[in-house]
Amino acid sequence: MASVTLEHIKKIYDNKVVAVQDFNLEIKDKEFVVFVGPSGCGKSTTLRMIAGLEDISEGTLKIGDRVVNDVEPKDRDIAMVFQNYALYPHISVYENLAFSLRIRKIKQEEVHRRVVQAAHILGIESYLDRKPRALSGGQRQRVAIARSLILSPRVLLLDEPLGALDLQLRRAMQQELKAMQQQLGITFIYITHDQEEALTMSDRIALMRDGRFVQLDTPRGLYEQPRTAFAASFIGETNLISATAEAVKDDGVLLDIAGFHVPCNSLDWITPGEQLLLSLRAQRLHVSPEPVSTPCRLSGTLVESHYAGGERTSLIRLADGQLLRARSSTEGEAEPEIGGTVFVYWQQESGVLVRDDRERAHA
Repeated sequence: MASVTLEHIKKIYDNKVVAVQDFNLEIKDKEFVVFVGPSGCGKSTTLRMIAGLEDISEGTLKIGDRVVNDVEPKDRDIAMVFQNYALYPHISVYENLAFSLRIRKIKQEEVHRRVVQAAHILGIESYLDRKPRALSGGQRQRVAIARSLILSPRVLLLDEPLGALDLQLRRAMQQELKAMQQQLGITFIYITHDQEEALTMSDRIALMRDGRFVQLDTPRGLYEQPRTAFAASFIGETNLISATAEAVKDDGVLLDIAGFHVPCNSLDWITPGEQLLLSLRAQRLHVSPEPVSTPCRLSGTLVESHYAGGERTSLIRLADGQLLRARSSTEGEAEPEIGGTVFVYWQQESGVLVRDDRERAHA
């Protein structure tokens, strides 16, 4: 089993700065987990503790059933891929791949077999005689990944591995990495700042802030059911609409938003009179120049409208001054009138009530 378990993990530096708070996390065998969060939230520190490149101040780290707090990095049966490739520039790709095996005194026949196998998996057989400087960024990244896989690790750690690539190549490599992970059955722990990358590649996303996990969920769960304003706004584009809970019932909550009475699905922590935030994804808001009869509706003034081919972005100001952003299809639409009254509406299940943690998130 190549599960990774962190129990009450904490990292405190000598200057008493707490980089990673007391948290628990279990990553399953063969799972693809992506860490996301703002810069300085503790993603890379956590990854480096798993790798053994940072000491753990408190807590227990297990790989499988084995406690590895005091185990050297080379003996943890893991490998790590960095954004900057970290290849040896003066030797060939073949020698870069073979280097770590030779350090381990592996026989030449086995070294050659593993090099050829890894090169085949990553599609770099034709590059084996080249030096890294003769390769493109995507080719160098393939070599870096192959060099990690050649050790047959149980866990592969990847710290922004595609960050230096252009968008088109990045997307192609995302698909290749995901397919490779599924083919090889290796546990992947991956860091990225790219929201789309996190959503499309992961089995689960670990959203971090201030050295803690804010939410650990599937991509769909994090996008559709965020627990806090921070989680809602960090992944995807959303409107955080100020509302008051007028009434709380078993089947839902009645909200007051700019004078409109709007139903929403209920959560057990809500009390009548409470000030809330309703998270509504811009893509789930519909805009109409005519009144609509659905109960989940608001009206306001269209203050901006931007045509972008198949999609239009609209900015609507409510009576209380709040601004909503909607993204809608341009198919069959009439040209909107700036300054005119429009009506926005949505499906009730598209609105999610979240806790307001924005002040701490922006501190």
